[in-house]
Amino acid sequence: MTASVATRTVLVVEDEQSIRDALIELFEVDGNSVIAAEHLPEALERLRNQRFDLIVTDLRLGGKRDGGLQVMALAGMLSPDAMVLVLTAYPDDANRQASFRLGALHFLEKPVDLAVIAQHAATVGVNTAVGQSGAA
Repeated sequence: MTASVATRTVLVVEDEQSIRDALIELFEVDGNSVIAAEHLPEALERLRNQRFDLIVTDLRLGGKRDGGLQVMALAGMLSPDAMVLVLTAYPDDANRQASFRLGALHFLEKPVDLAVIAQHAATVGVNTAVGQSGAA
């Protein structure tokens, strides 16, 4: 007999396909439902239709400097209990402060080690592929 585990929902918002694919692969494990969005309008639509436990968003989306901030603002209203992780290749103090004001718990500079993201995800009960292979 196995105990049922509540499904954890993860939203990945990243316009760079290689990074988005790596994040999807990180979170696509038993117990998770992963939804990915490449562009801001798609991300906002996903947020309007579902609550999330974890949101990983790029700060700049499709050239929009504030795309990730818009994701965070809507997430704060519609998924207020979600952990928000911000990824950026452009870490400046203004973006960092704006991200924290909008509810981001972690502001991570690219390239980010997937193990760091996995550690943060684990604090809200989201499992990842890191450390699962060969675990006995």
